[in-house]
Amino acid sequence: MDLQLDQLRALNAAVTEGTFEAAARRLNVTPSAISQRIKALEDAAGRILLQRTKPVRATESGLAVLRLARQIELLSGDAARELGDAHRRADRPVRVPIAVNADSLETWVMPALGRVPAGVCFEIHREDEEHTTRLLRDGTVMAAITSTAQPVQGCRVEKLGAMRYRPMASPDFAETWFGDGAQAYAHAPVVLFDRKDDLQDRHMRRRTYRPVDPPRHYVPSSASFGAAVRLGLGWGMMPDLQMEGDEAAGRLVNIDGDSFIDVPLYWQQWKLDSPALTAIATAIAAAAAESLR
Repeated sequence: MDLQLDQLRALNAAVTEGTFEAAARRLNVTPSAISQRIKALEDAAGRILLQRTKPVRATESGLAVLRLARQIELLSGDAARELGDAHRRADRPVRVPIAVNADSLETWVMPALGRVPAGVCFEIHREDEEHTTRLLRDGTVMAAITSTAQPVQGCRVEKLGAMRYRPMASPDFAETWFGDGAQAYAHAPVVLFDRKDDLQDRHMRRRTYRPVDPPRHYVPSSASFGAAVRLGLGWGMMPDLQMEGDEAAGRLVNIDGDSFIDVPLYWQQWKLDSPALTAIATAIAAAAAESLR
């Protein structure tokens, strides 16, 4: 295939921005030029690469080409900075999409990203740590915090540590529901982040040895999840990093003695010799060493 750089940039911009019009604004061309470049790219590849929906989406074949386009974009940005291209640094910083689980994002990851040198823009995809590898496989992100130790094809992996979660509730909730021990799990309301969140069910399976289906609240925000537990809506698996002295102050209690679950975290990134990716990985590793177990 004879793939042209301007065609690959058009594909990347269209998928990233969602429409040909937004892609045209990003690249300072007309929507017609975006359409023509993508059509030429599809002709060269011999297959359809984009679904013309709103937002546009890459086809299965398009994902492979999109990954290539984003790799080239990253490396060209790195090269521009190394060559001292001040205009590029000021107006077109390298954009690095990464996937991060919500609890890490709300606690230790943002301070880490604040240590990354200027010239990098982040596009953060919030996703459960057990599902971030999907975004790596399809080329949506260049790096991810994941609970998977097995590297995705084309990626390298580094262990970061583990986040400890404990089954917590307000004192009044615990007194009301958990006076009879583990059998309360079948009836006591529980707080979950979303329908992908299996942590509470994992804990219940350990304690009840059978499936149970108590009333469930779904609260898709780390801060609001913690607030829901503190307010007594239900119990939930709370990360130690997010409790901020709640247990010592008596605002939260462990409903199951000293029970906990450690969730291992890994950093996976594309195998590219990229100063931008290296800088991000270094900052993430340093912050993880300070914050995780």
